[in-house]
Amino acid sequence: MNTMVLVIVVAYLLLMLFIGWISSKKIKTNEDFMVAGRRLGPILMAGTLTATEIGGGSSLGVAEKSFTNWGLSAFWYVATMGIAYIVLAVFAPRLRRTMVKTVPEYFRRRYSNSAGLITAIIMILPLIGLTASQFIASATIVSFMLNINYPVAVIIVAIVVTAYSIMGGLWSVTITDFVQVFLIIIGMALALPFSLNLAGGMQAVAANVPPDTFNPFKGIGIGAIISMIVMYIASFSVGQEAVSRYYAARDEKAAVQGSIISAILNFVYAFIPTLLGIITLALINMKKIDGDIILSQGPKYALPHLAMATMPALIVGLLFSGIISATMSSADSDLLGAGSIFGNDIYKIYIKPNATNKEVMRVTQITMLIVGIFGMLIALFNTGSIIKLLLFSFTLRAAGAFFPYVMGHYWKQASNIGAIASLIAGSIVVIILEQTKTSLFGLDPIIPGLALSFICFVICSKIFKPNTESLDLAEEND
Repeated sequence: MNTMVLVIVVAYLLLMLFIGWISSKKIKTNEDFMVAGRRLGPILMAGTLTATEIGGGSSLGVAEKSFTNWGLSAFWYVATMGIAYIVLAVFAPRLRRTMVKTVPEYFRRRYSNSAGLITAIIMILPLIGLTASQFIASATIVSFMLNINYPVAVIIVAIVVTAYSIMGGLWSVTITDFVQVFLIIIGMALALPFSLNLAGGMQAVAANVPPDTFNPFKGIGIGAIISMIVMYIASFSVGQEAVSRYYAARDEKAAVQGSIISAILNFVYAFIPTLLGIITLALINMKKIDGDIILSQGPKYALPHLAMATMPALIVGLLFSGIISATMSSADSDLLGAGSIFGNDIYKIYIKPNATNKEVMRVTQITMLIVGIFGMLIALFNTGSIIKLLLFSFTLRAAGAFFPYVMGHYWKQASNIGAIASLIAGSIVVIILEQTKTSLFGLDPIIPGLALSFICFVICSKIFKPNTESLDLAEEND
C-alpha cells in the first residue's frame, strides 16, 4: 500500500472526528440533535440525503454488476433512487409542515400511542440491522484497501462513525455527509479519465466488451425497475435516516429544492461506477490489467484493483476515501435514526414521560453508543446472520407504514384502527414472503405487502371511523 494513499485515508477519518467535535458545539436542544435545529438549506440537505442512500451497493456493487453481467443497465440501481427523490419533492412540503422529529412521532400524534409504538418497533429493528451491515461493508472495504486485518478495520470504523455521530447528532452527520458525497462523486469521477486513457478511449472500450453491454435493459427489466422505484419511494418516505432530512429543512422550499438536487446528483453519479465497471472488463479483455487478481479476490473489488493499476497515488487515495465514505455516510444515518426513535418515541413516551429535553438527548446518545457496540460485535463475530435482515429491512419498514403515513397527510377519514391494521398486515406479508422465499407473480415482496396494507388501511378506516375527521396532529410537549 502506497504511503500517500494511507495518509489520505487516515486524514479523512480524522477529519470526520474533527467535524463531529466542531458540530457538538452547535447542539443546544434535542431538536438540534435529531433534526439539526431545522436549519438545513437545500445544498446541505441534498448533500446529506444523497450521501445517506449511496452506500457500498451503489459504488462497489454497481461497478461489480456492470463488470459481470449487467453492463450499462447497472446504472438503474442508483438512477431509480433519483426518480424516487423527484416524486418525494412533491410530497416534501407536507413532510416539513408536520414539525415532527421521527416517523413514529407522526403516527403517535396522528393516530394513537399504540400506532406510534408499533411503528417505532417496525422502524428501529431494521435500522439496527442496517447499522451493523454498513459496519461490515465499511470494514471489508477498509481492510482490503489498507491491507489491515478485518477485525481491526471493524473497530476503527465503528469507533469513528459512532463517535462523530454521538458528538453532533444530525449536525455532524449532515456536515460529514456533505464532505463525503463530494468525495464519493469526485473520487469516482476522477477515476474515469485515467482508466479511459489506459483503454484508448470509449471506442476501444466498446470494441472489447460484449455487443449488448450498452443495452440499458440488459440485466434488469422494466418490471424490476418499477419495483425498485416503488421500494425506494416507500422506504425513503418512512425511513428515519432519509425522512429526517425533510424534517430538518429550514422551510418547505428548501425541502423541495434539496430533494430535486439530490435526484440530479443520483442521476449523474449512477453512470460513474457503471462505466468504471465496463472499462475494467474491457481492460482485462485487452490484457492491460491482470484479470486473475480481480477474479481471485471477487468482482466486487474490480474497482479498487482498477484504481491501483491505472491511477496515481493521490487519485487512488481520494477514490478509496470516496468508497469508504459511501458506506460510512449510510452507517451514521442509520445509527442516528435508531437512537432518535428510541429516545423520542420509546423512552420519552413509555419509560419516563416527564423526561427533560436534555435527558432525552442523553438517552438518544447512549442508545447510539449501544447500537454502535452491538453493530460492531455483529460485524466482528457473525457477519452471515445480518445478510438476510439486510435484504428485507427496507421492505419490512415500508410495506406497512407507507400508506397510513402518506395518506394520513391528505385523507381526513384515516383512522387509528386502519393504521394499525395496515402496519401489521404489510409487515407480516413481507416477513412471510421473504422467509419462505415465495414470489407472487414474480413481484418484489414489497408490492403485495403494499397492496394488502392499502386494502386493510382503507377498509378498516371505513369500518372503524376516526373520532374526529381531521389532518391535525395532537399537541405534544417537546
